[in-house]
Amino acid sequence: MSKKAINRLKAVLAEQGKTNKWLAEKLDKNETTISRWCTNEVQPSMENLVAVATLFKIDVKDLINSTKTSK
Repeated sequence: MSKKAINRLKAVLAEQGKTNKWLAEKLDKNETTISRWCTNEVQPSMENLVAVATLFKIDVKDLINSTKTSK
């Protein structure tokens, strides 16, 4: 079973032209933590997702992939 990409953090960072290091500094997190979020190895807490969305001035929903399958 392949691991589902739950969050879109990596894509949003690319869209915004920001790096893992930049985000780590803004959130006072370790770069490794950010990297693990970006690869969907672990998921950020809702509190952290809200903080990221606020930094990027986007809706928190834009950081999460839909779980609906289109038919």
